[in-house]
Amino acid sequence: MKKGRLLNSELSYEISKIGHTSHITLCDAGLPIPKEVKRIDLAIEAGFPSFIKTLDAILSEMMVEEIILASEIKAINPKVYNEILETFKKNGMNPKITEVSHENFKLITKESEAIVRTGECSPYANIILKSGVVF
Repeated sequence: MKKGRLLNSELSYEISKIGHTSHITLCDAGLPIPKEVKRIDLAIEAGFPSFIKTLDAILSEMMVEEIILASEIKAINPKVYNEILETFKKNGMNPKITEVSHENFKLITKESEAIVRTGECSPYANIILKSGVVF
């Protein structure tokens, strides 16, 4: 049995094969997921699993050099925005932050290796994680 923190085999596999600057999207329950992108659906019920707990688990196995957020998150969901920053800090990462409109965010998700859907039901709780390198 896998000893690490992240137990979901599909998600662990996607992280293991991602290359530098490729990206994975982590989203709330409502973000539209393009048909052409691999969907990893973790949502069980409203709020479970949470966006932040899932992000924290992903960061235990993935080095992130840049994040992309919808600019609307700062005003509409500042709690999750601040929790995102704290989660990266807790995991020893200080990625570049790029903000785009929510409409542009949805377009960028089409380039993701995978989109991970959580049970989060708060607005704009979505992030694109661009892979860094560990060396």
